[in-house]
Amino acid sequence: MRTALLSLATLVCLPSWAGVIVVEGRYQGKNLFVQNPFSEAGVGFCVFEVTVNDQIATDEINSSAFEVDLGNYGLKLGDAITVKIKHKDGCTPVVLNPEVLKPKSTFDIVQQSISPEGLYTWTATNETGELPYVVEQKRWNKWVKVGEVMGVGTPGEHKYEFKVTPHSGENTFRVKQVDMTKRSRYSEAVKFTDPSVALVTWSPPKPKEEILFSAATLYEIYDQYGNIVKRGYANKIDIASLKKDLYYLNYDNKMGETFIKR
Repeated sequence: MRTALLSLATLVCLPSWAGVIVVEGRYQGKNLFVQNPFSEAGVGFCVFEVTVNDQIATDEINSSAFEVDLGNYGLKLGDAITVKIKHKDGCTPVVLNPEVLKPKSTFDIVQQSISPEGLYTWTATNETGELPYVVEQKRWNKWVKVGEVMGVGTPGEHKYEFKVTPHSGENTFRVKQVDMTKRSRYSEAVKFTDPSVALVTWSPPKPKEEILFSAATLYEIYDQYGNIVKRGYANKIDIASLKKDLYYLNYDNKMGETFIKR
């Protein structure tokens, strides 16, 4: 009989399991704050356990709001982190600042260059989150995305490389990152000229079915209203589907050249 009563007491003390809120990201040196409502029964609070990378947190969670101190786990900036907030049935806690685990762009460029073969290399330090480096090339009075390289996202120096496709004449490249703030962080621009890349020409002057380039090139075609109707990288463009009209052509390092589609 005594054994049965002890078993019943154990069952009563167990929390009514509803679910787990999981927050994942990279350690940025800041703590999480959690809004913690009362349980559905009105006795005690909703959250009954918090773990950080599967270690049970020792923070005081029996309050309407509490802080998860992420500095207690020997984490380094940029380390992967998973926080699990286990809560009772009939209530839901709210993580007030989950963005503190999202990667931020903090990189500094130590060195960057482009080899005669067109290999763009850069060395970065002070990274605190995995974010892609977007490689951009200055073309047609604007920056055009030409590729992407994933960042390592941890402190220390990391070297990256990307094979560029230059146009004729002087080229200008840079890398950038965009984090959750939506603000872009840029490297300095680096210039490069490949003497083996010849000036590209196109024909015929009044095309009907296609435009032919003397060599493969990035291109854009705009209509009279500034809308892009064709873009890509090729040595010819199929324009059969375009209506008869005036168009503007960007290619190689040239922009704004016009043609009338027959």
